[in-house]
Amino acid sequence: MAERTRRTPLNRERVVTAAVALADEKGEPGVTMRALAGRLGVEAMSLYNHVAGRDDILDGMVDTVFAEIELPEAGADWREAIRDRTASARAALKRHPWAVGLMDSRRRPGWATLRHHDTVLGVLRAGGFSVAMAAHAFSLIDSYLYGYVLQELSLPFSGPGDLDEAAGDLVRQMPEGVYPHLAEMAVRHVLAEGYDYGEEFDFGLTLILGALGPDEA
Repeated sequence: MAERTRRTPLNRERVVTAAVALADEKGEPGVTMRALAGRLGVEAMSLYNHVAGRDDILDGMVDTVFAEIELPEAGADWREAIRDRTASARAALKRHPWAVGLMDSRRRPGWATLRHHDTVLGVLRAGGFSVAMAAHAFSLIDSYLYGYVLQELSLPFSGPGDLDEAAGDLVRQMPEGVYPHLAEMAVRHVLAEGYDYGEEFDFGLTLILGALGPDEA
């Protein structure tokens, strides 16, 4: 008799992993208990043996994204450490577009979320920031990060080719001489050879990190 195929046992990790994949495809609203159960090939009620409900799943999804962000090592220069961490966070948020609006929204953060925040604060404190200044810096940097990613995800282009087409169309549609500054920026900056919108992020982050500094002797 042929050996019966065994189903991989269901657990919390499998449920959350499937929820992240579902959200990547359909957005966070698409993560319903019914849809998730269908993805896993089980009855919806069986999910409650492993998670408390949808909020618990969202907690796990956010923690999964935080776990993907590369954290700085102890002793690293604080500016380089924060720059690298913020670049990694941006990449993670672009892989999971649904996550940006949820990252700091959970009342029951998981271990990866707590470790992430503690490590970033630790880098700033080791760099000479007071507790208050570390809080200010963390808030400022992440406000910039989340806002930039939200804007980036909403833009009507996804790469240099799309950008050139969108900017070119805009220039052609504008009446000549009516919007001179906008036309100038499009032609001389956006449509210039080698322009990469992603570099705007690095420019802004450099300004922020340059303005920040330790306040403890």
